[in-house]
Amino acid sequence: MGLATAKALFARGASLSLADYREDALTQTRKEIESSFTSTSSAKPNILATAVDIRESSQVDSWIEKTISHFGRLDGAANIAGVLGKNFGVHILVQLSNEEWEFVTRTNFTGLFYCMRAQSRVLSDGGAVVNAASTTGLEGHPKNSPYSATKHAVIGLSKSAAGEVGGRGIRVNCVAPGIFNTPMVAGLGGVESAKLEMFNRVPLSRIGQPEEAASVRAFLLSDGAKYSRSSPDPKSRLERLREIRNMYQ
Repeated sequence: MGLATAKALFARGASLSLADYREDALTQTRKEIESSFTSTSSAKPNILATAVDIRESSQVDSWIEKTISHFGRLDGAANIAGVLGKNFGVHILVQLSNEEWEFVTRTNFTGLFYCMRAQSRVLSDGGAVVNAASTTGLEGHPKNSPYSATKHAVIGLSKSAAGEVGGRGIRVNCVAPGIFNTPMVAGLGGVESAKLEMFNRVPLSRIGQPEEAASVRAFLLSDGAKYSRSSPDPKSRLERLREIRNMYQ
């Protein structure tokens, strides 16, 4: 998801400050982006790549400071880092160890908090943030409680932050994709029952491609979405529409 989103944004002319836990993955990502687009553009690629463990607030703060020092400003942020957990589709709640729980929550939620806090301090007025939620953040998912809980939390944090920075013209959105062809999903190879359950929830009867989700994120970060501030919560939207209707009755 991260690579596809970076490519989509770079193709639209964005300068990029990339972060990943694995330095080798960062190097490969940068090479792929540069090889894909430098031959068709006269502009020199402006990409900053930094190895960051988002579970450590000091590393996140240092990365954002480095970004501002390099580019002079921060106009948008796509927070996509996430993990499923080592026992996805296997352990029920009472079988989870503290280590399993913390492995998922520290990356998916605490790490996101560190990123959003650092980004919000310096984000340009009128900027945008897009976070990675999930369909599991809209409903419970047995044998996947740490991941599901963190994605519910992503939606809640995004909603709260949107209300706090909206006065500066900053939009905070989150996208809740289903099952996509990513390394994280590929890692479920040994948990066929979990994969089948996820596939059975997809009306299109096919797996999504990262580029399809990336295009949505790129749009939400663009000027074309200046009036878009939303979260994947159909119930709250319906209730709001009812409130508006009642105002005019």
